Amino acid sequence: MKKILSNRKSILSILLMLCFACTVQAQNKTKRIGNRPRSGSANSSFDMVKGYQVAVKMNAGHKPVQLLQLNFDAENVSADSIKFKVNVYEFDGITPGENLIKQDVIGTIPEGKNRVNVNLEPYNITAKGSLLVAVEWLKSGHAENHFAIGLFNGGTYLFKNNQWKKVPVAGVDFNMLVRKLSRA
Repeated sequence: MKKILSNRKSILSILLMLCFACTVQAQNKTKRIGNRPRSGSANSSFDMVKGYQVAVKMNAGHKPVQLLQLNFDAENVSADSIKFKVNVYEFDGITPGENLIKQDVIGTIPEGKNRVNVNLEPYNITAKGSLLVAVEWLKSGHAENHFAIGLFNGGTYLFKNNQWKKVPVAGVDFNMLVRKLSRA
């Protein structure tokens, strides 16, 4: 009888360890949302005026995720780096809602062709559902920026003159690495 109880305890212990291991692994599961990363010949340039924004709709899914990293392909043909602010809005498909980023997250596009990565992990931003992910120009200048684009991937949203406008067909390749959050 003692042997049977001992075996049951061992089996129970192993099952508990497996459950714990699966939970830890699920906490670190990441995925990429937004448009497919690409670099190549198709690109588009946008007016670089302080306060103007270039954005793409992304679906974070029904369950909360942590935003880890924004990335996109860009070319800066000016002699200076281009600074921008990252904004992530709740999005109902028509107009952006609340900006989920409560601190200024500043990124830079260096001179030349680049894969731009902005680390969002330190800001502990969580989101779910539809998002509008934007870069906002921090100063005005010549339109010396070029973004890789894809066709028929949801389009690009532009904010200028205090209003949002969707440019259909071609979407900039903004994408984001996110971590699925465990159920607590």
